[in-house]
Amino acid sequence: MSSSSVNELFALLDDTVPSVGRSLVAPIRGVAFWTAIALPFLYLPLLATGLQSSAVRTAFGALVLANAAALLVGHSHASE
Repeated sequence: MSSSSVNELFALLDDTVPSVGRSLVAPIRGVAFWTAIALPFLYLPLLATGLQSSAVRTAFGALVLANAAALLVGHSHASE
């Protein structure tokens, strides 16, 4: 999904969300934005100890997916 299509999707969301909902969307985007910045720091201990066990690989995969979701949701934070 390209950046422009993501921006179009969020613009459509902004048009369809009532004003009360907009007051909820902005903080969620802000939290997602800062979460996307902070999550990669949690990769470091997992990578430093190695990805030999399946539990560590699962945790690493979950962190990558959570980071991708946070990037997607927080992408347009403070871009107005």
